[in-house]
Amino acid sequence: MIRPPDKLDVAVATRLREIVAGRPATESELRAVADQAGGWARALEAQVAGSEARLTALNSDPTSPLADIASEVRRLDALMPELAEARSLLAGLERRTRELRTAWLKHHAESAPRLS
Repeated sequence: MIRPPDKLDVAVATRLREIVAGRPATESELRAVADQAGGWARALEAQVAGSEARLTALNSDPTSPLADIASEVRRLDALMPELAEARSLLAGLERRTRELRTAWLKHHAESAPRLS
């Protein structure tokens, strides 16, 4: 059975896309979104692993109904692009977080009073 995306998944993906695209974010927001996105990716990885295990079991049993095998294949076909997107967005978030932190450090280093 193919599951519809959770509202949290949609909200996390939307905010991730915004941050990766360059929208401002606070340090606490970056951490919260990273935690939520990591959970989203781990949940997808677990779903993929479970589906792959079921598919392996179904394929090893010659009496398995073809409809059950097709259902798991459809489930994997739906999950894999979502997992790839989650991983890609997490990588983009890591890059964007480094950029924002570097800019923050540079700003504070340049605006700090000079010691004579």
